[in-house]
Amino acid sequence: MTQQEMLETIVKALDSKRAEDIKVLRVNDLTILGDYFIIANGTSTTHTRTLADEVEYQLSQKGKEPTHREGRGNGSNWVVLDYSDIIVHIFYKETRNFYQLERLWADGEPVDISAWTKQEGC
Repeated sequence: MTQQEMLETIVKALDSKRAEDIKVLRVNDLTILGDYFIIANGTSTTHTRTLADEVEYQLSQKGKEPTHREGRGNGSNWVVLDYSDIIVHIFYKETRNFYQLERLWADGEPVDISAWTKQEGC
């Protein structure tokens, strides 16, 4: 599975469960942590956990498992799924506003994901 296919699968999984404000940043020139960060948020801690579960499920169906996970406990405000070159950050809305990863990684290159998400009202 290529990076592009993984990115598409993750974005579609998040979108299918109504993740809010999905962003993909290409950060390979800025850090050794990974090539891409995917940032999204849920509307509650339960929604946040559901989003992470869906990403894991969709990728596991294609033979990809995270090398590391954080924040899977009850009441978790931030779940991180590490797929080595793609790091998925799923926040509770207020936690995302607090940490502002997009601002921290503002030098990252935004990736156009419009082809992978449903249009509003559809």
